[in-house]
Amino acid sequence: MDTYLETERLALRRFTADDAELLIELDSDPAVMRYLTGGRPTAPDLVRERYLPNILAGYQRWGGDLGLFAAHEKDGGAFIGWFILRPEPEGPLDEVELGYRLRQAAWGKGYATEGSRALLRKAFTELGVRMIWAETMSVNHGSRNIMAKLGMTHTDTVPTPPDMQAVEGSEHGGVRYEITAERWRQQ
Repeated sequence: MDTYLETERLALRRFTADDAELLIELDSDPAVMRYLTGGRPTAPDLVRERYLPNILAGYQRWGGDLGLFAAHEKDGGAFIGWFILRPEPEGPLDEVELGYRLRQAAWGKGYATEGSRALLRKAFTELGVRMIWAETMSVNHGSRNIMAKLGMTHTDTVPTPPDMQAVEGSEHGGVRYEITAERWRQQ
């Protein structure tokens, strides 16, 4: 495994063309997809033909340092989901999004916080990132708690995208959290 980043319990690596089944399995769990699609799975063909090629193209675009990274438990190697650290498609490279999507079996173990902390550290100490942001639905209290634990500040409310209007809680919109390199260093 070509490790991108390690934490105490996790190894993050770049996805490969052979990883479609991992993404399909993750996105087929209604609980995982609850705040993304209302629980509908992502079509396998969409993962194979669009999502995975876009993930791989991102490594080329950003030199392999930014993108979507597969997360595995160091003890046993189980795939637990992914973490993301990437700019907007046409955005500046020093403003990046932080995110994660984890299998239910990995929930409640502190993995989202652990992996995210490591990505914040890498972004601010090695990659020259100035600001990191994250967004979630207002009703997704689990993710909001993680963002707060990371020292991120709630900076804005965001409208629910049109394709998510049917998702439970969508009427409450979303929230944006941010943290700057300067603020991170003060923690």
